[in-house]
Amino acid sequence: MVSIILLLSCDFWAVKNVTGRLMVGLRWWNQVDDDGKSHWVFEARKASAQRKKVSSEAESRIFWLGLITCPIIWVIFAFSALFSFKVKWLAVVTMGVVLQGANLYGYIRCKVGSRTNLTSMATSYLGRQFLRQAVAKDDQAAS
Repeated sequence: MVSIILLLSCDFWAVKNVTGRLMVGLRWWNQVDDDGKSHWVFEARKASAQRKKVSSEAESRIFWLGLITCPIIWVIFAFSALFSFKVKWLAVVTMGVVLQGANLYGYIRCKVGSRTNLTSMATSYLGRQFLRQAVAKDDQAAS
């Protein structure tokens, strides 16, 4: 059980510090200033016209696929451990969900931008879906 948690920590570090930077050009970290305040920094590599594209589309898709599916798998493991009453494995599963979820959240913030951008993007998407459904109902009622 301890070895699994150590491997999870190594995976978290590798994805956060190496893989994200090399495959998609994103990175995030926590910085503490002199006052003791914690600041989260989310960065995306700027694309330059003269530089060759470092990461390919296939690498980017593999990165995001792995980043999204791993937390889903850990949530499935969590429900499995919970419903099979294997309480001793809940600590491992919780660490998996937290570490993988933190990487997913950090990279989404890097890709999308600040929290306000993420909120406005979600609101905009929901608004478009609602409008699309309303127009579809009006079209059906008119027919």
